[in-house]
Amino acid sequence: MHWSSAHVALAGTVVVLLIALIRRVVRRNIKHIRGPACSSWLSGHERELVFQDEVGTLETHWLHEYGSTWRIGGYFATDILMTADPKARTRSLHGAMQHIYQKYPYSYAKRASQVHIVYLLTGPGILSTSAQGHVRHRKIMNPSFSATRLRSFLPIFQRIGSKLSELLKANVDVRSGELDVMFNKWISGATLDIIGEAAFNYDYGALDDRGSPLYKAYDNLLKDAEYHPTDAALLFRATWNYTPESILKLFRYIPAHPMTLLRRVNSLYVAYGKQILQSERSGGDTEKQPSSKDIMSAFIKANRSADPKARLDDSELMAQMFSLTFAGHETTATTLTFLFYELSRHSVYQERMREEIGTVRAEVLARGDQEFSMEDLDSMKLTMNAIKETLRFHPIVPHLPRVATADDVLPLEFPIVSRSGEALTEIPIRAGQVIITSFAMYNRLSELWGDDADVWNPDRFTRPDLGKQTNVGMFANLMTFSAGARGCIGWRFTVIEMQSLVAELVENFRFAPPSEDVVIQRSPAGPVMTPTLRGKEDLGTAMPLRISLAR
Repeated sequence: MHWSSAHVALAGTVVVLLIALIRRVVRRNIKHIRGPACSSWLSGHERELVFQDEVGTLETHWLHEYGSTWRIGGYFATDILMTADPKARTRSLHGAMQHIYQKYPYSYAKRASQVHIVYLLTGPGILSTSAQGHVRHRKIMNPSFSATRLRSFLPIFQRIGSKLSELLKANVDVRSGELDVMFNKWISGATLDIIGEAAFNYDYGALDDRGSPLYKAYDNLLKDAEYHPTDAALLFRATWNYTPESILKLFRYIPAHPMTLLRRVNSLYVAYGKQILQSERSGGDTEKQPSSKDIMSAFIKANRSADPKARLDDSELMAQMFSLTFAGHETTATTLTFLFYELSRHSVYQERMREEIGTVRAEVLARGDQEFSMEDLDSMKLTMNAIKETLRFHPIVPHLPRVATADDVLPLEFPIVSRSGEALTEIPIRAGQVIITSFAMYNRLSELWGDDADVWNPDRFTRPDLGKQTNVGMFANLMTFSAGARGCIGWRFTVIEMQSLVAELVENFRFAPPSEDVVIQRSPAGPVMTPTLRGKEDLGTAMPLRISLAR
């Protein structure tokens, strides 16, 4: 029997609808919070968030209308609290973001649907494990992500960045000196090759014509699996939040899209993962291969511990490999894509960066070196500010849902007004309450980032008052990498990688925007946002730019 998405959705909906109705009656403790009117009892505002043309359009309107915390409708007539509230500046209080991600990170769990879709793709890795499992995984993985160890990957970043430059130069038109290029494809290839080599000594071949089967399977995966899913698929996914885990794991065998796609990609990763692990173990045992410096080798060496809690089994090791690729490749590539798009639109700032990089290059050559050191890259303040501002203005993961595991009181830095006109500085929360934390809106709060928070302006990071804020996120007071114990473990890796690639490309090329008839939009694709062309969304991720040689 062939099950369509519609059949699956209908069956799942019938099973959980009664549960959802009961939850609707019981959970009315946030009805006093203001929010937009809901046009659909069944899908609430969650469907609208998935189908908005431009990520952040709805949230921006809600933020301006209701303040930093508001109520929206969820699937099956549930109420969801949405917040961008940060951290209070008084020592006695803290705001919603800090409360959820830093003070009580394991009291606010991921949604079942959120965890399971990642599990289907990656397996039992750090992104899909329980709170207890996350503590164990994180403890094992932390040494491999120390600042000192990650800085040792700089030569890999620079070598692949140089390869990207040479390939682009080879394609520049000799007569015009220019090249119209789908830039996201090139930068995505570079970041995938970097994560493959640095994380587990695997060559994806993404910058070569011979791209590996893993690369071909991964290319545009989020678009194929998550971009504009059917209403039936969204409805079915919503039922996962009320479905026992033992049943959820059976859903992977459903013969319908996207399960078949995720199953195929996961099977391919498992096949290659076994080969990679065998190769890594061989290198790690003999200690004769330089590849023992990659992250996966460190995990394997950690498995020699006599303590079972300090070891990862093979399925977990392979899941970490997939998780690192999933979390560390496309997000970095998309951030860099938006960064060069902004540079193409801000030519003056681009030239300032190029001058800064040229000055540091002269110092490098004067001392007899050929490559930038980590200290050289850190001295490029304009470059670093462009990275920070792009992470702020274009957060690739615009929001994350969390579920309260116990009754709680959520404090607010910025008071809001209730439906009855009462000023609220805290909100009682019942166990099971879904809270969507909006990173995109936190990163746009004018109270934190200034009156020009809605424009791309790297110079904001030179303002003395900006540094007086209390820090909430992992990097530069941003929530782009999340925060706290469950924040992005590889954020330093990403920042160093971006520093290296931006310095390489800006030094060698000038970037100009696409033609005026091309409209770039930030489209939702599952948990992330991606650049697409208005009217040509079927192309998936797309960022056409015009580049020319800078010297």
